[in-house]
Order: sequence, then structure tokens, then C-alpha cells
Amino acid sequence: MVESLLSKKLTAPKFKYSQLVKAGPHYYCSGLIALDNETGELISGGVGKETEVILANLQLLMEEFNLTWSHLAFARVFTSDFEHFSEFNTAWEQVFNNLEVSPPARSSVGVSTLPLNATIEIEFTFYKEN
Repeated sequence: MVESLLSKKLTAPKFKYSQLVKAGPHYYCSGLIALDNETGELISGGVGKETEVILANLQLLMEEFNLTWSHLAFARVFTSDFEHFSEFNTAWEQVFNNLEVSPPARSSVGVSTLPLNATIEIEFTFYKEN
């Protein structure tokens, strides 16, 4: 059975899609960009700042749906700015260097543009046995 989950903590989607879908022990998180949860506006500041906001929003989502960093299996990163991708890695490592779990598998894809002209969008996949 597939279950659509909608966060009460994150900005609601502006279009028709699920933020998080639970399919058995798998959870699929739609791509997150750096949205301010109060205004729904994109947080500016470049790749590093956007990554920090995405990971903070992911933390809120995980808490809301009883997921932890140890359940995070995969992250797919889309960027329109590979020139500054080292800023992404710095923000990413600030989170994962402080955790006692292994980071997820990860891939990175260069794209010409992202929603709201974001520089980073990240999709996440979790695995949690019930």
C-alpha cells in the first residue's frame, strides 16, 4: 500500500504532488528546495545557505514522521551551479560529520534551472522497517 504524507511543518506544495510517500518500508521525499516555512519564499544566499535550509527542513520532516538520519538511504542532488558545489559539500559535511551514522548514498546532477531559480534541490529516500 502507498500512503501520501503531508507535512504540517513545511511549506505546503503549490502544485499537486506528495511531499513524502510511504511505500512499505520505503519513504520517498519529493525534491526539497530552500523554502522559508513561514513565507513560502526561497531563501537566498547561494548553494551553501540553500543546502543548510534544505537539511534543516529535512530534519523537521523526519521528526514529524518518526524518521531519523539512520533511516536515510539515498540523496539525489540537483544543482544549477556546479561551480560552487564545494559550498554544498561543506554544508552537507557540517551535518554528517556530527552524526554517529553513515551518510547516505548520493548522486549529483547538473541541470539548467530549478524551481524558483534555486541553486540546489535534493530528493531523499528512507528505509524504515515497521
